[in-house]
Amino acid sequence: MNKKFKILVTNDDGYEAKGLLCLVEALKELADVEVMVVAPANEKSACGHSLTLVRPLRFVGVDDDFFKLDDGTPSDCVYLSLSTIYQDSKPDLLVSGINRGSNMGEDITYSGTAAGAMEGVLHDIPSIAISQVMDFTNPAGDFSLAQKTIKKLVTKIREGKFPLPAREFLNVNIPADTTEAKMQVTYAGYRFYANDSHLHRNPRGEEHYWLGLHPLDFSPREGASGVSDYEAIKAGMISVTPIMLDLSAYKSMQRLEDWID
Repeated sequence: MNKKFKILVTNDDGYEAKGLLCLVEALKELADVEVMVVAPANEKSACGHSLTLVRPLRFVGVDDDFFKLDDGTPSDCVYLSLSTIYQDSKPDLLVSGINRGSNMGEDITYSGTAAGAMEGVLHDIPSIAISQVMDFTNPAGDFSLAQKTIKKLVTKIREGKFPLPAREFLNVNIPADTTEAKMQVTYAGYRFYANDSHLHRNPRGEEHYWLGLHPLDFSPREGASGVSDYEAIKAGMISVTPIMLDLSAYKSMQRLEDWID
């Protein structure tokens, strides 16, 4: 009897998100897989790698092998799954997504989708974050290429092994408006940021602010070799970026030593 390949799935768009449901559908088309979904009850986009420490958390059953975590983050979902559902043996793979919108460049530090994968590799579980670049004039989105891509990646992992060392995960971005594309190994691009907020007032005159969205505006990194994630997406290719959790700026260590001395 074939041993089931166990996949834990989470996201940051919430348990009802179309991208999550498309991901689960695609993974269940693979032979001999066991898919467990633990996703936030509410949208947690841009929550970063946060854990909930100031209130209790509760699993709520949605379907067989499908739970929402009441007001939990993606990191909460992974952390609690490993200490409860997977007490006896870890999953073989964690997949976080399919996110509605890109996660490229420094946006990875904001991303709850990427954070789910970060939490996975902290616990020595091979992990993938996958995001669909969106044309938001089509809010429903087409996740068919993302589905094909994740099935291809999972199959390669099953047939061989995860291609990265400890505490590194794959960050995958899928171009919009195409059903076929080649994969391109990339580095995380350099994104330009601005400060965009919008003031509104309620009928009582009380002020409220909405944080705005920024256009995808990137440049290559100075001195970097290869292709950035944004350049690959702009060229209509699937961006596959290895991300490491070690944030140490090694090139600056000697400069800092000299400065301290």
